[in-house]
This record gives sequence, structure tokens and C-alpha cells, in this order.
Amino acid sequence: MALGNCIFASKFGLTEVDLERYLGEALSAGGDYADLYFEYVATTAVSLEESIVKSATQGVTMGVGVRVVAGERTGYAYSDDLSPERIIKAARVAACIARGPSKAVIAGFEQAKKRDLYSVAALASDASLQERIELVQRADRAARAYDPRVFQVIASYSDSVRHVLVATSEGLWSSDVQPMVRMGVTVLARKQGGNPEQGYHGGGGRYNLDYFLREKTPEYFAREAARQAIVQLDAVDAPAGEMTVVLGPGWPGILLHEAVGHGLEADFNRKGVSAFSNRLGEQVASPLCTVVDDGTIANRRGSLNMDDEGTPTQQTVLIEKGVLRGYLQDKLSSRILGTATTGNGRRESYKHIPMPRMTNTFLLAGESDPQEIVRSVKKGLYCATFGGGQVDITSGNFVFSATESYWIEDGKLTRPVRGATLIGNGPEALRYVSMVGSDLQLDEGMGICGKEGQSVPVGVGIPTVKIDRMTVGGTAA
Repeated sequence: MALGNCIFASKFGLTEVDLERYLGEALSAGGDYADLYFEYVATTAVSLEESIVKSATQGVTMGVGVRVVAGERTGYAYSDDLSPERIIKAARVAACIARGPSKAVIAGFEQAKKRDLYSVAALASDASLQERIELVQRADRAARAYDPRVFQVIASYSDSVRHVLVATSEGLWSSDVQPMVRMGVTVLARKQGGNPEQGYHGGGGRYNLDYFLREKTPEYFAREAARQAIVQLDAVDAPAGEMTVVLGPGWPGILLHEAVGHGLEADFNRKGVSAFSNRLGEQVASPLCTVVDDGTIANRRGSLNMDDEGTPTQQTVLIEKGVLRGYLQDKLSSRILGTATTGNGRRESYKHIPMPRMTNTFLLAGESDPQEIVRSVKKGLYCATFGGGQVDITSGNFVFSATESYWIEDGKLTRPVRGATLIGNGPEALRYVSMVGSDLQLDEGMGICGKEGQSVPVGVGIPTVKIDRMTVGGTAA
């Protein structure tokens, strides 16, 4: 079957004969499997600060990555030159690194079945630069108009269109066109004579620029960022100690992503270095907890028609009613573990080797009324928004900063607090979940996940959740 209208056929003259030749070179020194990953990305980014457009950039990157797998050994090489000579050289380098006793046989190609999770009538790249600039200018005006105490606004917009083609020694080729837009607004506010406080909000997904004109406008993100900053002006120092913690819906799912999700990626588990290693079938969380990873939700930031190995994404149940059911698999881990891949092989670019990564990871909704969850807490902390955090995969220990949180007293949200830090252990925290709300929300589309030097877009989500015991690091006695 011909490569059709994909950009690599139309722009670079790539054919199936070429793919077969390059894969043959990749397997010339032996190996169990080889693949080619072609990528062409067009990007635009605009940033505004002090009501001035500080930067506006547009660019194109392209290249190909060649991977050869022999047992547990992997050879990888890449080239930003798509000439046949350079691709063959990269294939030979990967072959020398992975050199193995067996040799896969290539006998023609078949196109993998296609999906369309993010169909858009026009790509963001079709819009003018001025249209993009107007978005950040609108955000700046809206944030400054929100409250006179706002004194600084930083707004950013970016979009990209990513064309990919994957061909494997298993005789499959697949391609995809992956749009992405993202907008973020940071607001600083200050009382007279006081310290500045910060708020941030943003979002996007696999849409075109119309998303910010019809769905979530620049004014929406700007006002929410300004609201957060203004709330912090009246915040008191966070309490410290062990207490009940309630996580709000949506973005607080980043805690689940970091503290639990990474530990469920298959590479950590096949190496035996995760807190969840060798625990399939065990009760690792409260029976109220069901955690899934789903790369098939239309237009979501973490969704993909296919992963970066050409495998269709899917919904994978990781924890079901507290019982560990599975891990996130890429092709290498699934080959070694003898399990099916889950479509979670991801990479930052053609320069990077794929590895198991999350897509959209979230806790399913429960049956509790979110307001009743808050009313059930005599004294504790409600966390509405999180900032940065760290997790140790081996132990599951984590530290997260809550950028917007409130003190709960007698079942009511009272004072906003600043400087709250959640300290705990991922599996242990899930065991103390006593109520799960019916209000599951996914984040607005701003997640970026880092792992071993690679960053990929992801989604997170969670309903309102009550955790009976967690250590809060603060400054108040």
C-alpha cells in the first residue's frame, strides 16, 4: 500500500521501498525488531510581558530516529537530514549499537488502522501571527482590569502541528497529524506595602486557534489567574502537622500523576525499582480508588491517535477498586514482560528513544457529594491548585506545593492559606482515601510531564477526594 498523502511522501518523496531499505540496513547486524520514526513539526510561540510583546517565534524541525532492539539491548541513532545517505548512516549506527544474534525479516508493509481523535477544520498554523498576538494582548487587558492590585501580567501562547510517520520491521506503517495549542497567564498582585502574590492559569489541547475564541477565551484564563493572585493577598500561613486533606477536582490530579502514575510505568516495574513492582493483583489503594490512563479522549492534550511507536492508544485500567491490575507498556517492556503493549510508548522528538509514559491519567468518579466531603471534615486542609512537586519512584515518597488552598473548620472552607506542602507516600496516601466525589474533572490542558530528560504533553484529572491522613508542611504552629 502506498504512503498516500502523508507529508513525508509528498514533500520528501519517501516510498515504501525506501522504508524497506532503511529497515534492512538497521537489521543488517541482527536484531529482533527495528523501527523508523519520521517527524516534521511547525511551531509558533508568542509571549507578552509588561504589556509588550517580548517575543514571537516561528520555526520548523524535522528528522528521523532509527531504533534497533536485540533482546534487552537497544541501539538508537537519529538524523536531522532526511536524505537517503544520512538515514542509511543512522540505521547502520543503530545496528552496530544493538548488534544481536537474530534477524527480523521484512516483507512489505501494511497500513495500520487510522483513527481521528482531533479532527479540526483548519490548523492553528493557518492563522496569522497577528491573530496569535491579539490573544495574549486580550489576556493582558483582562487581567489588569480584574483588580487594581494586579501589577504584572505574563501571557504566552503556542501552537504546533506535528506530522509523524512510523514504520516497523513487523510490516506496519502508520502516520498522524497532531495539532496542539496552549495558552498560559501568570498574574502578580500586591497590597500596598505587602509582598507580591502569584496566580497562574492556562489550558488548551488538540484544537486550532478557534478554541480560544469560542471555548475558553484569553479573558477566562486571565481572570482565573488574577483571582488566584488576589486570593493569596489575604492568605495566612499554612498549618503544619498530620491532618485530613481534601483534594479539589481537576488539576490536583497532578498529585496522582506524579505520586502514583510514574510508578505504574512498565520500565520501572520490569527493572524492579518501583513501589508497585511485583504487586499485580494486590490491594494497593482504598477500594474507592479506580485509576485509569486513557489516550483516546477526543481533543485532550494527552490524547493520541497512535503512540510514538505507531500503536493505537487505549484506555488502560491501572488500579481497579484498589487492586493493582496493570502497568503502562511500550513495545520494549511488553516484549520483555511477555504482555501486550498498551499504546504508551512516547518520546519528546525524533532525537529521543521511546519509553512508557502516561497520556491522560485520572481517578474515576465516586458516589459522594463533593459538598458533603467538605462538611465531613472537622479540621483540615482543602487544596484547590498545585504547583511543582517531586516523587521518588522507588519508595513512592512525594512532596507537593499547594498554590491555592483553604483551611477547613467545622465543615466549611474558611481562610485561604499560603505555603502549604503535602508530604507523603503515593500508595499509602491512596489507602487513606475515605470519600471520592461524583465530580470528576480533567485539567484544562496545560500538563507537561518530564522523565529522563524528555518532556511530553499529558492530561490529569481527579474528583474531590478526602484523604484521612497526610502530613502537611507549613509555617504555622
